[in-house]
Amino acid sequence: MGFFDGLLGNATEVDIDKIEEELQIILTDGEEVQRAYVVIRDSYVFTNKRLLLIDKQGMTGKKIEYHSIPYKSITHFSIETAGHFDFDAELRVWVAGNQEPIIKQFKDKVIYNVQKALSYYVLNL
Repeated sequence: MGFFDGLLGNATEVDIDKIEEELQIILTDGEEVQRAYVVIRDSYVFTNKRLLLIDKQGMTGKKIEYHSIPYKSITHFSIETAGHFDFDAELRVWVAGNQEPIIKQFKDKVIYNVQKALSYYVLNL
């Protein structure tokens, strides 16, 4: 990911091997990273078992929240594309048992790739 892309909040697809190595401590037996996207310090990781929303916090990024969402728990999802005056695209994911969606913002068209990956895993698993 380029420096300016990160500053602007643009998501980029990341090397699966690198992210899988970082996540070995939390991945289960037989779980494999299949796609991953990064926006600044936040990551959206698709494994063969779940969606991981990773939020690195603080100045150093040492404090990390790993939000695991099993694909079977996702009841529905939507994307909202950016407009002329609203430059943020949004992904909304509703999880069983929660009335409010999880909302993540993107600054570029990679939201279509994230939506396509989410569609694949939710609809095919």
